[in-house]
Amino acid sequence: MEQKEITWFVVCFQYIKAFYNESWQRRHEHPIDPDTLTLLWSVTVSIFAIGGLVGTLMVKMIGKVLGRKRTLLANNGFAISAALLMACSLQAGAFEMLIVGRFIMGINGGIALSVLPMYLSEISPKQIRGSLGQVTAIFICIGVFTGQLLGLPELLGKIWFYTNSIFGNAGIPPANIPYVTLSTGGVETLAAIFSSLVIERLGRRPLLIGGFGLMALFFGTLTITLTLQDRAHWVPYLSIVCILAIIASFCSGPGGIPFILTGEFFQQSQRPAAFIIAGTVNWLSNFAVGLLFPFIQKSLDTYCFLVFATICISGASYLYFVLPETKNRTHAEISQAFSKRNKAYPPEEKIDSAVTDDKTNGRPEQDSSTLDNYVKNRIV
Repeated sequence: MEQKEITWFVVCFQYIKAFYNESWQRRHEHPIDPDTLTLLWSVTVSIFAIGGLVGTLMVKMIGKVLGRKRTLLANNGFAISAALLMACSLQAGAFEMLIVGRFIMGINGGIALSVLPMYLSEISPKQIRGSLGQVTAIFICIGVFTGQLLGLPELLGKIWFYTNSIFGNAGIPPANIPYVTLSTGGVETLAAIFSSLVIERLGRRPLLIGGFGLMALFFGTLTITLTLQDRAHWVPYLSIVCILAIIASFCSGPGGIPFILTGEFFQQSQRPAAFIIAGTVNWLSNFAVGLLFPFIQKSLDTYCFLVFATICISGASYLYFVLPETKNRTHAEISQAFSKRNKAYPPEEKIDSAVTDDKTNGRPEQDSSTLDNYVKNRIV
């Protein structure tokens, strides 16, 4: 949430800042206040997450009427409308159109990031369920890379806020920075593809926990290199390496695997509600990051990334103790793994005791297919 986190807004801050200043000056005949500009920028970034939340909440209602496939097709209407609004905002001189376009694009993202992983989970054999589930993350990364390739070089968000200043401090000519920034999109795409190739061998659990752990490590290292980047000419190069490492760590695990797990944990009838809850948490978190990050950065400066390092450590620790491995397992087997981890009464033992009682009372023993159905129906 990926996501990810603010991963879509591939727009140069200086251009947006100039556009907001010009529009404000034309209307009010005085320059915009810096704090107001920061607030407008935060709203512009974070409104995408609010749209994602709205789209997530719409999934169950639309899915009942249209089904999974037609919902994905109809969702393109939101994307087209948002693109037209944002494209015309400059000519109209209305930054509100940009903000509304971001909101509608968020609706598109919320629907897509709920329905597509759900659909892929339902049509995939368990042997390749993880690899196909990573298709969502792969195409998000390809979209980001394409945006960079088309000449929109900067990514503003948790990781990419410092990218251009770091590249500039490393001695890269300003005219070449947009081309170097392409490396972030390339690393994203390669990491997501790598994850899809190894997820059925390594499993979900190592990639997810390892990804969070490596992110925490490189967030901490990035904080050190940003703080000391004026001490030696080679320090900014370490910052570049840290940025690329954080992106790779995120896209190889935490970026896409949660969507796979949501589909694996629940039966088909329960998945829409599960994706609504997961999507709500995801988009609310994205909204909080998008709205608060500029203020956190202004207050903590280079130490702002320690906040994210702490969150990553907490997430890795929680998943280590709670998350079972779901690789190549059925829903019944995953449910039993959760029961063992949570010290609950495994469904199999309940079934065995029920069969024993039937024998004691002289009732006929249930056949194996009935027991299998009982196990599946017991999954929560």
